[in-house]
Amino acid sequence: MSREGTQSAAAAATPQELPDADRCQNSFQMPLHYPRFTRADYEAMPEWKLDSLLREYGLPTSGDLRYKREFAIGCFLWSN
Repeated sequence: MSREGTQSAAAAATPQELPDADRCQNSFQMPLHYPRFTRADYEAMPEWKLDSLLREYGLPTSGDLRYKREFAIGCFLWSN
């Protein structure tokens, strides 16, 4: 029997093919593009968009809107 025949479907699947429950939900993921928002963008960004952005990078989405904005600014903006 070949090695491929002994692998489980989950072991052979790519992360995109696995159900949400089988993915690692709390690990940093580097998307193809780094966000290019300004401080003003983050300060005006609606909560759903902040949640989506943080989730895309595998970052926590807990806390109130003020905390999420400060967290995103701290993660994605560098001081000059």
